[in-house]
Amino acid sequence: MTVLEIAVVVALCLGSASAASLGPVLTEGGMVDGENKHVGLFRYMDVFKGIPFAAQPQRFEKPQPHPGWEGVLKAKKFARRCMQVNLIQTETRGSEDCLYLNIWVPQGRSVSTGLPVMVYLFGGGFLVGGSMGANFLDNYLYSGEEIADRGKVIVVTVGYRVGTLGFLSSGDASGPGNYGLWDQHAGIAWVHRNIRAFGGDPDNITVFGESAGAASVNFQLLSPKNRGLIRRGISQSGVALSPWAVNRNPRALAEEIAIKVGCPTDEKMMPCLKITDPVALTLAGTQNLDGSPSNPIVFNLLLTPVIDGDFLPDEPGNLFHNAADIDYIAGINNMDGHLFCGIDVPSINQPLQPTPPEVAMELLNALTKEKGPEAASLAYKEYTQSWGSTPSKSTIKQTITEIETDFIFLVPTQAALYQHANMSKTGRTYSYQFSVPSLITTYPGWMGGAPPTSSPCRP
Repeated sequence: MTVLEIAVVVALCLGSASAASLGPVLTEGGMVDGENKHVGLFRYMDVFKGIPFAAQPQRFEKPQPHPGWEGVLKAKKFARRCMQVNLIQTETRGSEDCLYLNIWVPQGRSVSTGLPVMVYLFGGGFLVGGSMGANFLDNYLYSGEEIADRGKVIVVTVGYRVGTLGFLSSGDASGPGNYGLWDQHAGIAWVHRNIRAFGGDPDNITVFGESAGAASVNFQLLSPKNRGLIRRGISQSGVALSPWAVNRNPRALAEEIAIKVGCPTDEKMMPCLKITDPVALTLAGTQNLDGSPSNPIVFNLLLTPVIDGDFLPDEPGNLFHNAADIDYIAGINNMDGHLFCGIDVPSINQPLQPTPPEVAMELLNALTKEKGPEAASLAYKEYTQSWGSTPSKSTIKQTITEIETDFIFLVPTQAALYQHANMSKTGRTYSYQFSVPSLITTYPGWMGGAPPTSSPCRP
């Protein structure tokens, strides 16, 4: 063994001997004990999995405080995700007992104190998802370890109800909806009350999320229920103004679901739904994931937040004053709409099959139908001004993707940022776009963006 190898071994041994760890932590519900792991030279990570932040939720009711527990809770295993359909919407998975969170706390040679806190809200169209994310060989998608270690921040991931059980609404007081948003709020409030015991700063909480989680971040910033709880927000590909983020006719969907499970559609609907088998309810809320240029899939996502007069007392566009003292950054990925338009116009992903130019006009007619045919014509002129007389297959496909990207992500995101900036007092406003070409080889060759100006890797 060389001198250098001996030095490294000694350093690692000394580091292990002096590992900093919180040990058991006292929370409002009782003691919790996580795991401590070595992640680098003099760097460690306390990980707490499956801490309940609320009681098992009652069907179509707001979350309630957890009653607490005796002894020390072993927080070493992820809890089950909230009940939901699988990806092909044929079966269910998860549990109604699902309001748990996970915490990653970075440690050095001494126990950390006063760390910034980042709370993550997962995406999944308000239909699927979990706070631990997908798992491959025990490598969880939403592990907070990397961010916590690199950023010297505490990372928290929060579970919340999705699908029928999280977002069905009768449109009145008998079933106001937004249960998933209330769950997120309860998780954020728990973090604010308890995170100091984990070494965090309760006055420096950033809420961040992607897709439906990104829109959820925006909803949390806009709701008066979170006043004083959040310092910053980060929305990645979604905002409260997105066309898929709010259902303004929830009663129609609730009645469809009621009929599927054998419940009446009158004043007895919600009492019946509350005692219906949760698996049947969840399956009854499957969404139409088909699309076409004349009926884009974005209009088929209906189990979403609603204007309930409580958590969201008004249209989101009228609530930005509640975020006037919160820093907010929001943005998108270049060609973010690719997933949507790949369903609406399958030919864009088939290299040998052309996409007819008239598809662009058909799609614009559907997306701008509330504004009338003149809007579609003006938009078509704008998007095709560089086509020339014989646009290539790639040009047409790229244009289709840009149309849906703008409608579904870019324009509402910019509108939300303008609203935030206009209403801001001390809060700062930032915009971004990720344009680095994907390394995934299955994407069409015409996708991508500007090359990176610097390496995204850690030096």
